Amino acid sequence: MATRLQSTTRWLRWLTPGLEIKRWLLLLMFAELVVVLGFAYFLKAFYETATLPSQFYYITLQFLPHWLRAVIFGALGVGLLLFSYVKLTQSVLGPFLPGNSTSSVVDVIHAFRLKGRGPRIVAIGGGTGLSALLRGLKTYTSNLSAIVTVADDGGSSGRLRDEYRILPPGDFRQCLVALADAEPLMKQLFDHRFKEGSLDGHSFGNLFIMAMADVTGNFEHALRESGKVLAVKGTIVPSTLQDVTLVASINGRSVEGESKIPQQNAPISHVFLKPDGAQVNPEAAQAILNAELVVIGPGSLYTSILPNLLVEGMVEAIKASPALKVLVCNLASQKGETDGYGVDDYLRVIREHVGSNMFDFVLVNSNHSHTPTGGQSQVIFKSEDAAHHPEVRFIPADVVNVRVPSHHDPDKLARTIMRKVWQA
Repeated sequence: MATRLQSTTRWLRWLTPGLEIKRWLLLLMFAELVVVLGFAYFLKAFYETATLPSQFYYITLQFLPHWLRAVIFGALGVGLLLFSYVKLTQSVLGPFLPGNSTSSVVDVIHAFRLKGRGPRIVAIGGGTGLSALLRGLKTYTSNLSAIVTVADDGGSSGRLRDEYRILPPGDFRQCLVALADAEPLMKQLFDHRFKEGSLDGHSFGNLFIMAMADVTGNFEHALRESGKVLAVKGTIVPSTLQDVTLVASINGRSVEGESKIPQQNAPISHVFLKPDGAQVNPEAAQAILNAELVVIGPGSLYTSILPNLLVEGMVEAIKASPALKVLVCNLASQKGETDGYGVDDYLRVIREHVGSNMFDFVLVNSNHSHTPTGGQSQVIFKSEDAAHHPEVRFIPADVVNVRVPSHHDPDKLARTIMRKVWQA
């Protein structure tokens, strides 16, 4: 019974508005009706002149009224037509469905059309927080733009950046994989990290992006071409095209390098970019101005979020955009950066660096039953935080990943943003 109901529901999805299927199906049926009408005239002339065996009286249901015969043959014909069209479409398009998808063609088309009509969303950040956000949002819209920090100087990205003077590819690789619609093996390949020899510590995806940049002569072009390989839905752009270094003021001294800042294990009073005057990437600014929803975070406050906002022209573009602006607050503190921080501290630090509040919503976690790993403390939202920021609407929601309590759950996070912000 359940299987029959599921099959019926799947058939009815062909009638969903916006698939751009029904119009052509109706045209095909009309064309066939014209052909059948011509054939009917031929049969009429044939019946009037030919002598047929008596069995034709029963085969053609001549013992029934004309209207009932028309209903029976019409229903049978329409049913066979629809069935044949669906099976033909599955046979022709089946090999081209992404990955090892077991979804029916109508489900794939419905999802494609639905996401194509989704809101224009810009996500700003870096690291695992941004990739988790993108992984969830891509199920709701294909009109996604990720604006990624270029201040990363640690690990494989830092080594490639120093040796080849390219923008650090690590965060871009994570975003590519998060937005990919390619085979699982291709995703694993991009995340594969070598463990010995001269390539020790490098990921294949980083090397691929670097090689693509060398071939195309342009880092942005390399990202677009890499996106084609992974069938990425959306765009991924650097916040600035200039080579910048993140500098932090800690205990009255300057510490240079995004990877070195958390290692100081001391309160950070201020961060800035070196050299001064790094300009926002025009493509990033245009995406923000055209957006309907701008999401900042989750991510490291000082090393993922602020490096984007400190690029000249970024904050101005965000403020000028008609989009709704959302800050996704971290679930847990980060050692060496935000030890003991609450939600109010995140907003205070951002305001100190950019000059004013620019958010309409702040999304905070409400599920504190899972303790973060690695000795991190939870970022708590207090009732007085709302009183300190009356211009902001706070949205408490369960967005924690129960398996890794210091990280957001992509599905929970995206669902909350779409239902409680976009559809609010």
